[in-house]
Amino acid sequence: MKERILIVDDELSILKFVRSNLQDKGYAVISATDGEEALHLIERELPDLIILDVMMPRMDGFEVCRRLRQWSQTPIIMLSARGDEKDKVKCLDLGADDYIVKPFGAKELMARVSAVLRRTRKAGIFPTKSSITSGDLVINLAKRQVTRAGMEVKLTPTEYALLQELAVNAGKVLTHSHLLNKVWGPEYREEREYLHVFVRRLRAKLEPDPNHPRYILTVSGVGYQFKDSG
Repeated sequence: MKERILIVDDELSILKFVRSNLQDKGYAVISATDGEEALHLIERELPDLIILDVMMPRMDGFEVCRRLRQWSQTPIIMLSARGDEKDKVKCLDLGADDYIVKPFGAKELMARVSAVLRRTRKAGIFPTKSSITSGDLVINLAKRQVTRAGMEVKLTPTEYALLQELAVNAGKVLTHSHLLNKVWGPEYREEREYLHVFVRRLRAKLEPDPNHPRYILTVSGVGYQFKDSG
């Protein structure tokens, strides 16, 4: 089946441009022009990916992203005419998977769409064991399920991909560039703020005390290490 992508933007020229390029690559495309319409469509259509503009009438993209992350892990690419790093970090903190600054070209758009969808697919590292345990944290690699103290932890596809890469290399120090290349792709090698935000998101969900992590450790100036206690 074709992967379905929802585009949400009140600029009709952007909608037409994005829709045309996605359809040319074989994706099924649906669209909305404001945040409230988008939330209704997401519930009904369950798209595989959402491309979401930040500035829209009735409900902006920040609020749509916030509400969506309360019940869905569908990957989100945010669009914005503002390239300010604070806006980018805010979107990532709210749960977005990527951030594209307008204006953008078809090549950049399709590279980002392909990269995000690649992370959501189940193909990847073949685990050498079915699960990894560290303290009360259990990562079931076969089921792609994470529990903490017996309670399931909901992760986005990108959060899970990052955790898996760290966990299957438990005890090893993985550099920033290695993690960005393996999880996001070679086109993200310089996007260190992505890595910092996603590690912060993982710690908020997994660590008893995110300010004093016991599972995902920082190796200053180098990268991160997952501590495997058995």
